[in-house]
Amino acid sequence: MALLELDGLPFHVQRLGPQDGGPAAATAVLLHGLLTDSLASFYFTLAPALAASGVEVLMYDQRGHGRSGRPPTGYRLEQFVDDAGVLLDRLEMTGPVHLVGNSFGGTVAFGLAARRPAQVRSILVIESEPASGAWAAKLDGILRQAETELVKRSTLAWVAAKRGAHTARLARSAGRLLATTSLARDIPASRLPSEAELRTIRCPVLAVYGSESDLADQAAWLDELLPDCRSTFVPGREHSVLIEAPDTVRELALSWLREHGTELRGPAARREGSVR
Repeated sequence: MALLELDGLPFHVQRLGPQDGGPAAATAVLLHGLLTDSLASFYFTLAPALAASGVEVLMYDQRGHGRSGRPPTGYRLEQFVDDAGVLLDRLEMTGPVHLVGNSFGGTVAFGLAARRPAQVRSILVIESEPASGAWAAKLDGILRQAETELVKRSTLAWVAAKRGAHTARLARSAGRLLATTSLARDIPASRLPSEAELRTIRCPVLAVYGSESDLADQAAWLDELLPDCRSTFVPGREHSVLIEAPDTVRELALSWLREHGTELRGPAARREGSVR
């Protein structure tokens, strides 16, 4: 574990080099989602496969999450985007990187690509969307409800019964985050990029959705909005694609990197084909 202080706030950062000790074939920056998520979601799913394939992996707990600092305020989307940019600068990652974002992490990835187009080689998002008015309104409702429900013993008992003790602990931690910070009010008040700004994202984008997710309906809009974007669907899954279908996500990610010029090593080098 490494703690890096960025603009006065400690961030928990994990950096995995290529497993074979050779030069990095590419660099992937993994961005997790809100509330119950952390870099652990990637650490136990996608990150090891990328490192085994010769890819350098950077992942970190976003502000307020995991082992990173939890300031009482400062949770607008643009501040999460600032964090990603400052971290890349601090680690001197000047070359184009591949961004992989899960849920809210994908929204951060879109924001970083719009702000720093020369620094982003491609984007792979999992159950995510760019920030918009509809996005802000939806998050406002979700966060307000979570702020109310996740402090109730009855809610946490239901989560434990239906999803298990580990998920209940994550829900309890999310409730504390909402109770002790301005996150629930800051996210909906974020500065939203215009459609014109989003259209400037010209790097290749792959959007992965669960076929049963409500986000799957936006695939056609996103494919039309971004100049080089396509969508793919994981059958029978809803929002938790990364955790519930990790093998599928790994194959999609490796194929995506290979398709965009990464010479993978190890077992992945023997698997051919591109994402369809």
